[in-house]
Amino acid sequence: MPLSERQLAAFADKHVGQIPFDTSPRHLAGPGDARHVTHGLAAAGWTTLSDPLDAEIVLRSPDHRYRLQFDPQSTTSAWWRLRAENSNNEPGWYAEFGKRVPAEVLAGLTDALIAPASPQQDPWDPVTRAGWRRDEAGAAHSPDSLCHIERRPMSEFRVHPSWHIEARDARDAQYPGPRIWHAFLDEHVPDHLAGAFLTALTDQSPLQRGMFDRTAHHSAVKQSSPLRPQQVVEAHTARMKAIGAQARAARRRQTTPAPRPPHTAAVQPTAHR
Repeated sequence: MPLSERQLAAFADKHVGQIPFDTSPRHLAGPGDARHVTHGLAAAGWTTLSDPLDAEIVLRSPDHRYRLQFDPQSTTSAWWRLRAENSNNEPGWYAEFGKRVPAEVLAGLTDALIAPASPQQDPWDPVTRAGWRRDEAGAAHSPDSLCHIERRPMSEFRVHPSWHIEARDARDAQYPGPRIWHAFLDEHVPDHLAGAFLTALTDQSPLQRGMFDRTAHHSAVKQSSPLRPQQVVEAHTARMKAIGAQARAARRRQTTPAPRPPHTAAVQPTAHR
């Protein structure tokens, strides 16, 4: 079911009445509005499998390969679960994200998932460009030392590494504090999706939060934004339109038959005299 005008209007009703505050760093900005993720997938043609009156949202891709579950009543630390089934060319994979993962950061991954395939970059590139510190083990740490990125095997029996990202309250160097949020991408998540998530996470531009929105940590900085509330709404609407246009173009490419080669008359053999 495509994204409806009513759904966009509901997003606008909430955000047009909020004074936006630039909030940084991103890993401490708090979850924000989950519709940054769910609206993007709906605009790309994903369908809802869950009951509209249920707090849990389950979306499935048009090809039935991908499935996203958002459960804000989950008794586990993972509120978001994204699964890919096996295909002819690629193995299935799984990723999960905690409740305080900023929706805009997760949307970086889901936007890359629904976009045309792109060349795979080294997922560490955006982390390096953002100036995050790398240690001897290869892990990366945010400038405030509250967010950490590791790539390690899940066990001694599995050679390929998976991504483990988490934000933790800092107590001291030896004993990290309570976990704020986590993200896990298994070893089969394509590099360009991991790179998209890390690009959005380490982006130094702020996220917009309402004046009374709670951040994920007390050290997050909120400053009055130069953006007006209507501009926040317009940016969301423009992104949805762009995603919808992209999805329609992809469907046209799939349904348009390939052009036939021009017909040429058969060449008659020359008779020997």
